[in-house]
Amino acid sequence: MSDIKVMLSAAFKEAYLELLPQFERASGHQVESLWVASVQMMSRLKGGETVDLVILSATSLDELRKAGIVTERTDLVKSGIGVAVKAGARKPDISSGEAVKRAVLAAKGIAYSTGPSGLYLVGLFQRMGIADQIKHKVTQTQGHPSGGVVARGEAEIAFQQISELLPVPGIELVGPLPPDIQEITIFAAGLHARAQAPNAARALVQFLTSPAAAPVIRKKGMEPA
Repeated sequence: MSDIKVMLSAAFKEAYLELLPQFERASGHQVESLWVASVQMMSRLKGGETVDLVILSATSLDELRKAGIVTERTDLVKSGIGVAVKAGARKPDISSGEAVKRAVLAAKGIAYSTGPSGLYLVGLFQRMGIADQIKHKVTQTQGHPSGGVVARGEAEIAFQQISELLPVPGIELVGPLPPDIQEITIFAAGLHARAQAPNAARALVQFLTSPAAAPVIRKKGMEPA
C-alpha cells in the first residue's frame, strides 16, 4: 500500500492523532505527518516542497489552489477561537466584545499565535481601537500553543483555536469568544498537485469526513464541516 505524506497545522492535531491509527489499521496505508506552523507551511509549499495532502485553513488553502499547488479542497472542520487563563486563576468576563476588550486592557499580558486566530485578533484589536495600547504586552507564538505562555505565567490571557487550547496542561478554558466577535475558521484538506499517492490521500480525506470521525472532532473542540 502507498505511504501518504501529510502537512498540517496544529489546529486539527488532537482529533487527527486520535483518528489516524483507525485509518491506518482499516486501510493498511502508513501516514507520515509533518506538523508545520501555517506561515511556514505556505512558504515551504510555495517554495516547491511536495506532499500528498495539505490540511490548513480554507483561506490559505484557496491561496495555494490559485497558485496551482493544491487541486482539490474538502472542508473538514469548523473551529472557533477560545480564551484561556492559568489553572486556578480568576476567569475574566468574556460575555461580550466590550467585556473582552476590558479584560484585554486589564491583563498584564496576552498571548496569541501567528496562525488564523492570531491574524484575526490583530485585526479585532485594531477595530476595537486598542492595538497601540496593548502592543507592549502581546506575545505572539509560532509553532507552539499560546496557552503555554499563560501556563508559564508569562501572560494572563491566551487566545487561540479552542482545539489548540484544550490539550495544554496548566491552563483552563474560560470559554469561546462571544458571538458578537467570534470568528469561525474552516480547516480543509487539499490534494497536492504533484501528490505521489493521490488515491490513498483521497481515502484519508474520506475517512476524516466520515460520520465515524464526527464524535472525535466534537470531543476535541471543533465541529465537523
